[in-house]
Amino acid sequence: MYQYTEFDKQFVKLRAQQFRDQLERWQRGELTDEQLLPLRLQNGWYIQRYAPMARIAVPYGEVSSTQLRMLARIARDYDKPEPELLAHAQATQDQLQAAQPGLTLAAPPLRYGYGHFTTRTNCQFNWIPITKAADVMELLASVSMHGIQTSGNDIRNITCDAYEGIAQDGIVDTRPFAEITRQWSSLHPEFSFLPRKFKIAFNGAKEDRAAIGWYDIGVQARRGDDGAIGFTVKVGGGMGRTPVIGSVVREFLPWDQLLNYIEAVVRVYNSYGRRDNKWKARIKILVKAEGQKFIDDVEAEYKAIVEQDGAPHTISQAELDRVQSFFVVPELKAANLRSKVNTQGQLYSRWIAQNVRGHRLPGMKAVTLSFKRVGFAPGDADAATMDALAELADQFSAGEARLTHEQNLLLPWVFESDLPALYDAARALGLAQPNIGLLTDMIACPGGDFCSLANARSLPIAAAITERYQDLDEVFDLGPIDLHMSGCINSCGHHHSGHIGILGVDKDGKEWYQVTLGGADGSDLSGPAIGGKVVGPSFSAAEVPDVIEAVLGTYRALRLNASEHFIDTLRRVGHDPFKAAANGARQARHGHEAEALA
Repeated sequence: MYQYTEFDKQFVKLRAQQFRDQLERWQRGELTDEQLLPLRLQNGWYIQRYAPMARIAVPYGEVSSTQLRMLARIARDYDKPEPELLAHAQATQDQLQAAQPGLTLAAPPLRYGYGHFTTRTNCQFNWIPITKAADVMELLASVSMHGIQTSGNDIRNITCDAYEGIAQDGIVDTRPFAEITRQWSSLHPEFSFLPRKFKIAFNGAKEDRAAIGWYDIGVQARRGDDGAIGFTVKVGGGMGRTPVIGSVVREFLPWDQLLNYIEAVVRVYNSYGRRDNKWKARIKILVKAEGQKFIDDVEAEYKAIVEQDGAPHTISQAELDRVQSFFVVPELKAANLRSKVNTQGQLYSRWIAQNVRGHRLPGMKAVTLSFKRVGFAPGDADAATMDALAELADQFSAGEARLTHEQNLLLPWVFESDLPALYDAARALGLAQPNIGLLTDMIACPGGDFCSLANARSLPIAAAITERYQDLDEVFDLGPIDLHMSGCINSCGHHHSGHIGILGVDKDGKEWYQVTLGGADGSDLSGPAIGGKVVGPSFSAAEVPDVIEAVLGTYRALRLNASEHFIDTLRRVGHDPFKAAANGARQARHGHEAEALA
């Protein structure tokens, strides 16, 4: 993984010092809240429903054991609310819970002292006092981490497929290009105040595991007939109120022109993107409105950058070689730890089938640890768990781990001979659930339990579904299903791309939920990226688990055989039977409630 140069280290250190000065001036009353707002946002500090939220960047998902230990330290020493604040927050959640009759399973308690892994490979903390923000920034800088541009109207944390460099279907390892783009975009003076936030994703394999169609810019690695490396560039993808799949604007862009072309795209957006309405300010709205004219404007801007400006951001072979030198196979050493696991047992066999993938290196495997556990929100890891993860990374994966789009953690350098011992260690931590890619491996944002933008809570629904589907035989019989959940239309839980999507909505001041079916992220299993369709009117929180059960029961009844996946059955028979089942579940529940009252 990339190692910071002295310049890089000084860069993040000075940024932390600058932020400390800004906070101190705010505390003395020399800066107003309004003046501090853009400054803290561009360093990753939000003010959420109850307390500040810190968003820490993990570029392209790579995190070292040293960095995991620092995240654990921050969780342990700084993610601490005042007792009165925590009590108020819990009381508020209890009131919300009481207002949802019929939902008997409560959300996980409002814990503190933990980090939350997001779909965009960030780590968030929900309880760090803003007065401690500068201390946290300086600790992060000491291990080459930061929160720079994880918020604000700028180019956000850049993501990749978690299997870059190890995938059996890899074309080009795009991590060096993502790192070069990260360095170019950090505090870019022209693009620090864009019309709206801007997200870039890279995919270097045949299968699109980075969901690039859903990004403002999605970059897919290609090799020409002559073996030359280049990229297909998609622009204008995004979720939110108007879900749009990105359009191809360049079929093949030579690798050395990557930054020049991205600059052309972002410059056109910065010039013509709407600033009068934040709901229409994303680049997807501009691309959809302008169509071919947008592509023509980008090509004209790119031509001017190359011909008139002298292509100032052309990536030299020397620079690519320098950055690529950090993304080589690390020094590998097997742990050779003894294990008493029954390698012929069903649980271990299922773990191998679901959580372990092939590797481009013989004798190696890539292992995903599941952060979907009963009693925990999806993606949550407390301080002790993060410390333990650092130990696992050191023992089994050359000190490296990767955060995934699905809110799990991947160990990329595991010897096949070490799998039993790793399984033992992961099981002791509660991270060996053999559910990767299955129903309970759901994506969920923090929702209304923490986020001030959310219309409804995600965590109680996630907990209820997880509790209902604890029978592994049943989960395996249902097969691969992407269930994604968001607490509001901002779509942080990527509900649009779920085979089953759940969206929290506000109706008359109460929490309700829309259910969508048929979304896809662009991976081989899901097919081309597409947004799901709403199956009916919104449902109450208590109705949602029954609706999901009815939808899945309909799938079982209609599938051709056990090998036909949910998404394939849905596409074959259409939405109507599932819509009828969902609405039938509501009517049945109302009927039972009426009988109980009678």
